[in-house]
Amino acid sequence: MNRAFIKDPDDTGRPEDLPDRPQSPHTNYVTPAGLRQLQDLKADLATRLSQLLEEGKLANPQDLAIVQRDLRYYQERLNWAVLIASDGKPRDRVHFGATVEVLDEAGVVETYTLVGEDEVDPSLGKVSWVSPLGEALLNAGIGDEVVWRRPAGKMRLEILSISPGTSG
Repeated sequence: MNRAFIKDPDDTGRPEDLPDRPQSPHTNYVTPAGLRQLQDLKADLATRLSQLLEEGKLANPQDLAIVQRDLRYYQERLNWAVLIASDGKPRDRVHFGATVEVLDEAGVVETYTLVGEDEVDPSLGKVSWVSPLGEALLNAGIGDEVVWRRPAGKMRLEILSISPGTSG
């Protein structure tokens, strides 16, 4: 019998190698809160990895592989993180970390904060600086009208106010 079809007994319980999670091609800008979020995620994963390694052969090999893969991913995100604090940023232009109040075509006022890709939370109005909305808002000033290119069609937004954001 061909050896290629015989299972190696040493492979029993060994986690399957998972492909690494893809990294964004964009610069990994982070706010101070975003940097803490990445550090906390990495610390939680490191703790989980330690727990799994303590379990030894009782640990689920797939869980171990997932934690190791995610730990590599967040370590890489941290390695390439570029901290951008809002301190000293101009208040007259939308920038990374700024909170922007806009008026849409239907007369609805919304508030958005431009954050890094790892910090996005639409339910809190946190949008990525590289999203179509983030790109439309970047560098706009109060009173400017920008066009948000959405899958549902273009929408015009008027910039009502800009807050520099927080450094924490």
